Amino acid sequence: MKARVFVTLKNGVLDPQGKAIHHALEGLGFGGVNDVRAGKLIELDLADGTSDSDIEEMCRKLLANTVIENFKIERAA
Repeated sequence: MKARVFVTLKNGVLDPQGKAIHHALEGLGFGGVNDVRAGKLIELDLADGTSDSDIEEMCRKLLANTVIENFKIERAA
């Protein structure tokens, strides 16, 4: 079983990587980008039977800094 964990910064947290990407896109001539927020995608290959609560615990203990980041779990078939 596979799962994807999307980790993003919470609103109001400064995102220097997102700002750098935004600036670079503008420098390359891509207009119409109002804002960029960078995050990370973590793909997990899990044993069958791994529960949602186990994945959430992984996120809270290691994969995301819940003080400044949100996470979303997406299970794949």
